[in-house]
Amino acid sequence: QMADPFLYDNGERSQYGCLGHEVQIEHIKAYVCRPSFFTDKAVIVIHDVFGWLFPDIRYIVDLIAGHGYITICPDFFKGTDPWKTTDHWADFADWMKAHDPMKVDREADVVLKYLKEQCDAKKIGIVGFSWGGMAVHHLMLKNPQLTAGVSLYGIIRDSEERYSLLNPTFFIFGEKDHTISYDQITLLEEKLKQYCKVAYKIKVYPGQVHGFAQLKPEDMKPEDKPYIEEARKDMLDWLKMFI
Repeated sequence: QMADPFLYDNGERSQYGCLGHEVQIEHIKAYVCRPSFFTDKAVIVIHDVFGWLFPDIRYIVDLIAGHGYITICPDFFKGTDPWKTTDHWADFADWMKAHDPMKVDREADVVLKYLKEQCDAKKIGIVGFSWGGMAVHHLMLKNPQLTAGVSLYGIIRDSEERYSLLNPTFFIFGEKDHTISYDQITLLEEKLKQYCKVAYKIKVYPGQVHGFAQLKPEDMKPEDKPYIEEARKDMLDWLKMFI
């Protein structure tokens, strides 16, 4: 059996007791967590291939909400099956065609409308992991309503227009990510320097593999913990700077 393209050990995950609740917004279900006080700042979290029910992503939603944001993770797969570790790698290309991270605009608009009209959000940021990192990169090129973005280990490949970001975007990568080559990161850096008119940042975390930044504390290896915590602090600092 060949390696899973988004291989990170999501084997036996510890369970997670969520702090938020689920809502239905038009055709999409979403997981929402709010801070205990009123705020007009919100963050959309885009899940990875394992979908909006994956415990790691709900943990991240709750973590961001704890820093004072209305935080929401919509089901960008619209009720269809997420990728499962039991699925065959040979089917991945077809699965990706049916789950294109560059076709998230309609759902993003629905969620933005909900945040503005139902939650009184004035400033809205976006964070995405892996598949969601690609979706964030795409949305930061297309949607001026998003004040700032953090794209974690998701690169949009083979597109000249992928450097004209509309608002500040932070790109987080793991040094040992087998899905993203160092050359791709270097190219991103060179091209952003050339074309990007807004604030951006690229940071590579030593020794880290794909998926590193979304692990719950009990699932972290001690040697990775400092880098995971640093990446999360950097992500939150970026949001705080602009939202």
